[in-house]
Amino acid sequence: MKLTSTILTLLLSVGLASASDPSTAKGSQASAKNPTQHTEKTAQKSNKRPAQVGAASWYGKGFQGRPTASGEPYDMYQYTAASKSLPLGTWVKVTNLRNGKWLIVKVNDRGPYVGNRIMDVSYSAAKMLDFKAQGLAKVKLEVVEPELMASDAYLASPLD
Repeated sequence: MKLTSTILTLLLSVGLASASDPSTAKGSQASAKNPTQHTEKTAQKSNKRPAQVGAASWYGKGFQGRPTASGEPYDMYQYTAASKSLPLGTWVKVTNLRNGKWLIVKVNDRGPYVGNRIMDVSYSAAKMLDFKAQGLAKVKLEVVEPELMASDAYLASPLD
């Protein structure tokens, strides 16, 4: 299970780096053969849950190494998240609505317990989504099926 999680994290990291790269923006002349380029249409989402929109925050150093609700030690350098409503182990596409950057995280903890926030993401996730400095961001959450994330179709879909 840890190997699968590690492989998925690596695949998703490559996807985020490409998705947030200006050269892959709509209208660019980037090659459609690059398997790490993504568009909104290539992100295969589950039809089981509607998207949620709301505030997300991040947590880091103060929780490093402490057990999460899933039993895993919290690692601020992994792409993980805390949710009050989503089942532990759920993979979620988190999109920063201010800048369009997105990342897929694994829910491994419970929270947030402050205000009306819908998710706490790890330090590294907030950094990749570019809201670490602000502390909060308006995000959209979409549940993603893990078998679709690792499929060749997900990684190799051509650009629009």
